[in-house]
Amino acid sequence: MDPAVRERARAVRLAVFDVDGVLTDGTLYLTDGGEEIKAFNTLDGHGLKMLMGAGVETAIITARTSRVVERRARDLGIARLHQGAHDKRAVFESLCRELGINTAAASYMGDDVVDLPVLRRCGLAITVPAAPEIVKRHAHVVTAAGGGRGAVREACELILAAQDRLDAQLAPYLA
Repeated sequence: MDPAVRERARAVRLAVFDVDGVLTDGTLYLTDGGEEIKAFNTLDGHGLKMLMGAGVETAIITARTSRVVERRARDLGIARLHQGAHDKRAVFESLCRELGINTAAASYMGDDVVDLPVLRRCGLAITVPAAPEIVKRHAHVVTAAGGGRGAVREACELILAAQDRLDAQLAPYLA
């Protein structure tokens, strides 16, 4: 891991994630009845649980509003869910103030230009391979895995490894 990325990841106390293109592959499935269907990756979910188990606060900030996202956040134990957030930077900064965490001690994972205001403000900016080039240029890390395909797990493990907490989170499965 790049030493500068390691230092940024070591400082992370709050990890914030976008949904479409990050927790999902970005595809929106709409039924004839108007319901929205999203596919989430279980590896990503377990990565989030390990991150929370290590004491890192987690949150979701998304511009869209979806009941399925609310359910996924609840299933994962993510209490800080901000949907319909059209000014993601304002929500991000408010969340940091509420938790007493400096923005430099927060990571954000987003995949599109609407995420740039937060990616440019946070301490560790993470994106996915399918992100537009301008987003990649402003990220400290571009995951190998795609959105909804293990990218969140990769980001969680990167933070845990930088904080020397990954082995402790994996230990119960290796006993």
